[in-house]
Amino acid sequence: MENRSMGEIISSLRKEKGYTQKELAEKLNVTDKAVSKWERDVACPDIALLPRLAEVLGVSTDILLNAGRNKDKANSAGEKINKALAIALKAMPLAMGVCVLVTSIIGELHEEQGFILLGIAAVTVGIDRLKDIEK
Repeated sequence: MENRSMGEIISSLRKEKGYTQKELAEKLNVTDKAVSKWERDVACPDIALLPRLAEVLGVSTDILLNAGRNKDKANSAGEKINKALAIALKAMPLAMGVCVLVTSIIGELHEEQGFILLGIAAVTVGIDRLKDIEK
């Protein structure tokens, strides 16, 4: 059960007990729309409601609170953003270096532009290194 979301667990346990969303909602003094939102992972039950919900579903609150905890972190939006940022921070200095090299070879690089591009590359490398220090 721990690799499923809270909504998936609630839905599964509700169906095992033979309750409709409306019946579960009545037992908890909430609306069936609230139960629907929980099961679709649009919303979570109020923390004060968890002990009663767990009791009605016949599980411990730990089962509900630890839902999805062992899911692959790469699936989270935040983790995907971090990976994209890491790639960009590594690619940017290379792109700036290539730009300086190519424009200097074709004779279109002005000294000031070259320093700006290399400065951007250096700052990007610095940001990437600082990001690694935080870990």
